[in-house]
Amino acid sequence: MNSTYDVLIIGGGPAGLATAYLCHKHGLSYLVLESGKAIFQGIANTYPEGKLVYASKPKDAPEPFMVEELRPPDKPVTVESYLQYVQHFVQHENLNVQTEVAFEDIKDERDGLTVITSRGSFKGRKVVLSFGSNIPRELSVYGDAKMVAKNVDDAGKYVGIKTLVIGGGNTAADVIINILKAKREVGDTHPVYWAHKAETFDVNKETAQRLGEEILLGGNIRLLPGATPRIGEVDEEGVDRLVIRINVFEQADGIDLYHALSFPMKNVIACIGSQGPVPIFDKLGIQMIACAAGVCKIAKEGERLVLLTAEFESTRKGVYVIGGAISPSFMKISEGAITEEKHPNLIYTAINDAYFVVEAIRKKVGR
Repeated sequence: MNSTYDVLIIGGGPAGLATAYLCHKHGLSYLVLESGKAIFQGIANTYPEGKLVYASKPKDAPEPFMVEELRPPDKPVTVESYLQYVQHFVQHENLNVQTEVAFEDIKDERDGLTVITSRGSFKGRKVVLSFGSNIPRELSVYGDAKMVAKNVDDAGKYVGIKTLVIGGGNTAADVIINILKAKREVGDTHPVYWAHKAETFDVNKETAQRLGEEILLGGNIRLLPGATPRIGEVDEEGVDRLVIRINVFEQADGIDLYHALSFPMKNVIACIGSQGPVPIFDKLGIQMIACAAGVCKIAKEGERLVLLTAEFESTRKGVYVIGGAISPSFMKISEGAITEEKHPNLIYTAINDAYFVVEAIRKKVGR
């Protein structure tokens, strides 16, 4: 940690890249920290193949796209085409981005903020949280074992090993199809175990048909309905493992028996959905307000919304929150009043958030 950046940006999606580009344009030193293998990883993971990307804009929005360079074309293009354009843009502008960096915490320092990550610490005067809303849900297991993978970037690395996929929906099924195909192409007969806490798996007709085709072609799959991840452990050789319980036999004396399987964590993929950023805000000490009847018109009663200024600064000084992380609404502090503010989860909204935040930061750091 040798440099102090003007702005540290957590997340390389539309909001994060727009922030980076505007900092670059106005002479602010900055660094984007992205947890995925590439920028826009959240969009790549959540948009189905071939889905069109639109330059959508709320009808009541007064501003145009404030960063025209990242605006999707008027004529819709596939997500693959848009991602390719964005990647070229990042390379052309030589934006300062580090990928495969997992964000962990923020610490206050006398002269700024320190961001703690899986790749070390980074120091900045301001921090912009732009990590979106599709944050993978954590597995509830005991022990100190490391977290498992959430998706498959390279199905080939699961060839030659027994693999466990957790989750009962289409995402889990797609992962299994990719792994079965990779195994089949090289003649690997090691099974893929598919575990789900419920007794039935819920996939759509198209996905079920594709999975059935892989099985007919020789895919070795073993279903584990009603299975529950219970323990994260480290074995005698220092390997992180996940224990998943598949049968429980309750005994009269209170000492229950159960059947379980233990997999190395590197062999496990958890497709168990996503969660909002509320747990992260709690960890960082960013204040939120629970919606009450008659106060919130967009969020549901009881939902907790992050508290932000008109410039998107949180109650933690120097930390800003923009983009999908604050959708579909947030609590806005304005002229002594707190009101719910509509905030649709759009590329337009994320980009324009970045514009207003960078303008605010420029004033505060004198650029």
